[in-house]
Amino acid sequence: MRRGMRAALAAGAAITLLAGACANPAPEADGEPSSAEGNEDADTDDSAATDDDSAATDDDGEDTDAGEPAFDVPAGYTHLADALEGAYEGETVTVLSQWIAEDGERFTEAVRPFEDATGITVQIDGVADYTTTLVARAEGGNPPDVAQVAQPGLMRTLAGNGHLVPVGDWIDSDQLGADFGDAWLEMTSADGDVYGITWGAFTKSVVWYPAQAFEDAGYEVPTTWDELTALSDKIVASGSSPWCISVEHGDFSGWPATDWVEDVLLRTAPPEVYDEWAAGERNFSDPEVAEAFERTAELFFTDGYAYGGPTWMNETWVGATPLPMFHGQDGPDCWFHKQATWIADFFLADPNASADDPEAERLSAGEDAKFFVLPPIEDAYGTPVLGAADQFVAFNDREPVRALLEFLATPAAVEPMIAAGGFISPNESVPDDWYQDYSSQESAAILAAASTLRDDASDGMPAAVGSAFNAAMVDWIRAGGGNTDEILARLDALEWDGEE
Repeated sequence: MRRGMRAALAAGAAITLLAGACANPAPEADGEPSSAEGNEDADTDDSAATDDDSAATDDDGEDTDAGEPAFDVPAGYTHLADALEGAYEGETVTVLSQWIAEDGERFTEAVRPFEDATGITVQIDGVADYTTTLVARAEGGNPPDVAQVAQPGLMRTLAGNGHLVPVGDWIDSDQLGADFGDAWLEMTSADGDVYGITWGAFTKSVVWYPAQAFEDAGYEVPTTWDELTALSDKIVASGSSPWCISVEHGDFSGWPATDWVEDVLLRTAPPEVYDEWAAGERNFSDPEVAEAFERTAELFFTDGYAYGGPTWMNETWVGATPLPMFHGQDGPDCWFHKQATWIADFFLADPNASADDPEAERLSAGEDAKFFVLPPIEDAYGTPVLGAADQFVAFNDREPVRALLEFLATPAAVEPMIAAGGFISPNESVPDDWYQDYSSQESAAILAAASTLRDDASDGMPAAVGSAFNAAMVDWIRAGGGNTDEILARLDALEWDGEE
């Protein structure tokens, strides 16, 4: 990740913690889509770091100190240092996440060096009905030691209910702040206490397109909203639809539409308006917020713009949304899909294959599909970027748990994720040259050039408010945008604790 990107992240409001999708749940809701279901607990290597007096031999045949740490440990992370000395060997730390199949396997590989070096077993449980399971276990007094959380609103609800351990009470805050910056600390905090360890960052203000078909058609990447609209009209005239948009995701249904409103608002109003709305200090019916809905409606509901119309938009699972770009009857049925970079995991080479099958062939990001940043609307507000990331929180305060969280805050933890591709860490200590794949490099460039960086507004809202926003978008789409005033009034009627 380039230093320019890191500086931009630090300068803007922090990007929220989300595994790629804007999906602010009610307590019963699930997480963002995973590319497959059913994660088996990964086998762990039973070997642990030992204090053998004999010398080891590296790949070059040179003698090395067998007691040398398996990875670099920041000076302030004392629990991790103790773990590497074998202080917690034989202990088990449980982790709950929404990552299953390939995503789960990648995370398992990311923590394997920690297991091997410390003798601590990390028991990972990836579940599809993630938020339902996490909330039920927390409320039932049987939480995991550590959980991955995608929504700051959910984190703050759990913290407010007394379920979480403030990591700021024991972690080296100076080290954490040096690696992640004040903006990230703010987004992992509640009531002045730091509760989370940031993980991977995602850019959400990007538009994917089928690269070869796009080139063959003679289309050019739009750099302004007017150019985007003109190209959309041209595509409609050619007999296909410019946009692939759908919002079906069970209890989370509607969240892609909230992303659209947020991205448009950043392009039509000062960032202060966005911040005030996200904090509940402006109504949904505020003229500048309402304008963002109107602009979004123009794109969603202009005849021919959205493939399949409102019915398809509401009934198609979000992971299947981009498939008509690649598998139309005679070329692409739709040409653009605005979604974070994780969606490339769902670019199936065979549309009849199952997205749940990690062995199913995927199309290649950077070859079969490329993306561009969503263009600016008003010149005064430049090209903003909406982003997201994940965080890890602790429910149980034990020394092995502290050691794992300290490890997750180091570059060593994210190195396997970055090597696998499509993953960007906000940790400023990560070397720039680790990023090699198309999505990571292009995302870094977009973030570095962003005029404004903001987190996903609905994810930072109280969970019930964000859930109501999601549901309202489903009703809005069903009505073809004809009920905007009613939708905005309904959302205005919500108290900030989410109760009407």
